[in-house]
Parts: sequence; C-alpha cells; structure tokens
Amino acid sequence: MTRAINYRELKRRTELDGARATCQHLREALDAKQLDPQDFSLRELAEATVTTRDGTICGRDWVREMDPRRADGGMVLEASDGVDSTMFANITGQIVYSAIMQAYQQEAFVFGNLIPTISTRLDGEKIPGIGQLGDEAEVVGEGMPYPAVGLGEDYVETPSTTKRGLIVPVTKEAIFFDRTNLVLSRCSKVGEWLGVNKEKRLCDLVSGYTNNYKWKGTTYDTYSIDGSTGQEGGTAIPDLTNSIASNELIDWTDVDAVEQLFVSMLDPDTGEPIIINAAQVVVMPAKVHAANRVFNATQIAYGTHGSTSAATVTYANNPLTTNYTVYKSSLLYRRILATVETTVANAKNMWFMGDFRKAFAYMENWPITVTQAPQNSEAEFNQDIVAQFKASERGAAAVINPRYIVKAYQTSE
Repeated sequence: MTRAINYRELKRRTELDGARATCQHLREALDAKQLDPQDFSLRELAEATVTTRDGTICGRDWVREMDPRRADGGMVLEASDGVDSTMFANITGQIVYSAIMQAYQQEAFVFGNLIPTISTRLDGEKIPGIGQLGDEAEVVGEGMPYPAVGLGEDYVETPSTTKRGLIVPVTKEAIFFDRTNLVLSRCSKVGEWLGVNKEKRLCDLVSGYTNNYKWKGTTYDTYSIDGSTGQEGGTAIPDLTNSIASNELIDWTDVDAVEQLFVSMLDPDTGEPIIINAAQVVVMPAKVHAANRVFNATQIAYGTHGSTSAATVTYANNPLTTNYTVYKSSLLYRRILATVETTVANAKNMWFMGDFRKAFAYMENWPITVTQAPQNSEAEFNQDIVAQFKASERGAAAVINPRYIVKAYQTSE
C-alpha cells in the first residue's frame, strides 16, 4: 500500500540526513512499491529538495523564480545564489523510471513475460554448446578402462541487437503549474511504446514471420512443414516437423496431434527423443474460451447423442494429463494479419504449443535504462526544459531451439 508524501518531513529529513541519504531512501521506497509515482507532486518536491550550494533549502524561491509575471523579470536564482537541484533531478529521475517500468512490464505483454531474457555484451552472439553424448554407457569389465566419448560441436548464432529509446522532458511549466500527471502520462507512454515495440518483435519471431534461427552456420526457417520445406519457403531444419496444417483447436485430438509431433522430434546429435515439457499454449483471442474448455474439461463424451434409448454415449476422463497453461495475445493476432499472408479466419485459428522458455530468448545488451541529461543544458535556456530523461533499451529477439515449439494453423475458411 502506498502512502502520501509528507513534504515537511521530507524537507526536515533532507536538512538532517543530507540529500544523498534522503534520495536513497525514496529510491528504495519506490523500488519496494511503498511509494508510487502518482504520490508525488513535482512542485512540492522541488520546494522541498532544491538547495543552495551550502545545503540551505531554497526550493520555494526557485519555483517562484519560474513565474514570468515577476516584477524583477525573473532573475535567475541559480546564477546569483548557486542553486543545487541535483536531489530534485535524482528523485524525479527515479519517479520517471518507476512510471516507465510500470507501463513497460504490463501483463498484456505475453511474450515479454513468457520468453526469457539473456544478458549479453555482444552485438549478435555465437552461443556455444556441446553436442549431446547420447546413450553411450557401456558395460565396463573388472579392471578394464572406461571408454572415452567424443563431444560434437554445436552452436547457435543470434541476430544483431538494436537500440530503441525516447526522451521525457520536465519543463518549467510542469513544475510551476504542478503538471505531475502530464509528466507521468508521458512516462507511461514511453514505457508502453517501448514495451509494445519489444512485444511486436517477439510476436513476429513466434509467428515465424521473422526467421533468424542460425544453427551451425546455416540459417533455417523457424517452422518446418514436413522436414524438407520451410514454413516461409526457406531452408527447412533437417528431419524436423514442427508445423501442422488443418489443425484447428477444437478438442483433445487436436492437442494430441501436436503432442505426437513432439514425440517424433529427435536430438540431431544422438537420435534420441528430446526431453520437453510442452505445457504452454498461446492462442488468439477468438479461441481463448475454446482452449480453456479443451484443456480444463473434466469429462469427454464419446458416441452419438439422441432423443431415443438407442443413443449410445460413453463418458471418460479428459485424456489430456499435462497441466497446460493457456495464454492469449491480441497483439500476436494483429501482427499475423499485418505480416503473414493469411485470411482472418485462418489467423483466428492459429495457435502455438511448446516450451517457449527453451525455444526463444531475448538477447539484451542493456535493459530499460533512464539517463539524466546534464543540468544547465542549452535545452533549459531555449525550451525551458529543467530536466530531461532518456529511456533506452537494446536487444534482439532470437530463436534458440525450434524443436521446443509447434505451430498449428488452419488452411481453409
């Protein structure tokens, strides 16, 4: 639960503990969600935290200097008395960051929360691996040496990362007229659109529109129809079928068809079945209720229903024993319509099943980072921008192993 800001107490604490300790305390409270960005007032915050160089609070005079109606023409207090607005800028920066992150981490961003983030310092990475040993265990006779096994080279190359960002300005008007909600609204939009952009790239990756799976130096389509043809007409992954047509999600048999594809997937190094927990399902909004009915049904009816005693119906427990989790993505549906050549009806019936955490990853150079512009910048004089904050992130969506995902779709109206 958040609490209201007591600016008199904040001012007293600043005088007793110093600006740095007070700023750290507020930052920790925001991180712990004991405080919310909406609890703050930019004007009152400035009045409580702006000081002279010797630490004397002068925020009220500093804010008053922003009034263009002053008879003295608005003498710049900063030039005459040496105003230090560092604490105000630091706290405002933390408020901006918190507001951006709240919008960036929305639950509506299905894949941003479902697909793991891997931190990397490289602009495109070659992820090394070791080919699986397989079942090489042999009987070792008494006193005989253990057999040695070889390790095959295995690696995946991820795409180049890209940087994206926006700037949030805090103007004199925003402080003087206390337009805190306007600033926070801008922050939320920055976070939301950075999140939307990332989610779009993840949607394009999951749908197969973006094919960047590069395994052992060769680029393949993410989805293969029959082990010889890529979903988008590109190179298919050898001996892999992870796309199934005419498989609308209607009942348990459609799920079983996908499960059988996973059963037939073999490790390319050993020829052994892949150990996978394909328990995540992503459907379009039009199918979310049907999906919940399929996966959560307690009984299945077999036979023919009728009004006569001749009708024969057999009831059995739902044969789907895996605890599936169903997600829906409206953005994925819109991206499929915008990027993939398909009909509306077919797009509504497309669905994906697998272990998304092993199939995909977001390669991140740096997460959402908020950087404060230097004080007394040219923008302050030309545009009355007291502080401005740049939010940026850099990363790329990557296919790690398409053997952990299956795409099911409809081929006709």
